[in-house]
Amino acid sequence: MSDTAVVAQTPSKARVFLRRLITTVILWTVILAALFSENRFIANGGFVLIMIFLATAGLAEFYGLVEKRNLVCFKWCGLLGGVLLMVGTFLHVTGHLGIYDSPSRANDFETGFLILFVLGLCVRQFVSRSNTAGILAISTTLFGLMYVPWLLNFIQKINFFPGLDGKFYVLYFVIVTKFSDTGAYAIGSLIGRHKMIPRISPGKTWEGLGGAIFLSTVASLVFVHFFGDKMAGMNWRHAMVLGVLLGSTAVVGDLIESLFKREAGVKDSGGLFPGIGGILDLLDSLLFNAPIMYLYLRHILTHP
Repeated sequence: MSDTAVVAQTPSKARVFLRRLITTVILWTVILAALFSENRFIANGGFVLIMIFLATAGLAEFYGLVEKRNLVCFKWCGLLGGVLLMVGTFLHVTGHLGIYDSPSRANDFETGFLILFVLGLCVRQFVSRSNTAGILAISTTLFGLMYVPWLLNFIQKINFFPGLDGKFYVLYFVIVTKFSDTGAYAIGSLIGRHKMIPRISPGKTWEGLGGAIFLSTVASLVFVHFFGDKMAGMNWRHAMVLGVLLGSTAVVGDLIESLFKREAGVKDSGGLFPGIGGILDLLDSLLFNAPIMYLYLRHILTHP
C-alpha cells in the first residue's frame, strides 16, 4: 500500500475531534436526561444502572490492560466487588439501609467494604492452585477496584449529598471537566508545540494544558452565573478556583490513563465509543475530579 493511501485513510484531527464531540454530547445527554428526570424511579434507577455499567465496563477494560501487560489479576472477583461496591453505596446514600443524614455513613461503608475485599482476595489466593504471584494478583485487582468503581462512586455521593440538590453539582463538574478535555485537545491540536511528557503521551502539550484550564474556568464561571443559586455556597470565587483545579486535574487524569495504555501497548482502552475509544477513555478525566468535587463540596462549600 502506498504512503498516499495510508495518509488518505488516516482521519484528520478535525474529523477525530468532531467524532469525539458528537459521541460525548450524545452519551452525556442520555445520562443527564435520566439524572434530571422528574420521575424519581427513572432518576434514581436509571442513574445507578448507568453508574454500574460505567464502573463494570471501565473495570473490565482496566483488567484487560493488565492482561495485555502479561500481569495477573482476579478479574471476576474484581468485577463482582465493583458491582457490590456501587450498589452498596447507592443503598446507603439513598437511605435504603437506614437513616442517611451524614456523608460519613457512605464513607464508612466503603472503608469496611475495602477491608473485606482485601480479605476476600487473600482467601481467593489461598484456594488458587496455579497462581504463584499472589501479591501481584491481589495488588492489580485491588488497584482496579479503587481506580474505577471507588473513584466513580464519588459521583453517587455528590448526587445524593444530604440537604442539597446534588444533580446540579454533578452536571457542573462533568461540564467543567469535559470543557477541559475539549480545550486541551483543541488548543493542543491548533498551536501545541511544547510536549509535556512525550514518553507517556506524545500528543499532550503545555499549550493544551493552558487551553484546558482556560476553557474549564470559562465554563465554570458561565455555569455558576446561570445556576449558582441552585448550588449551596457557590459564588464566582469558588467557580474560579474549581475551574482551575478541575481543569488541571482533568489533564492529570488523562495522563494517568495514557500511562496505563502505553504500558499495555494499546492506543485506546476499548472501541465502544466512536472517536473516543473505550469507557476508560471517556472516564479518565472524571475519575479523579469526582473526589475533588466531592471534598470541595463537603469541606468548603457546605462547611458550617
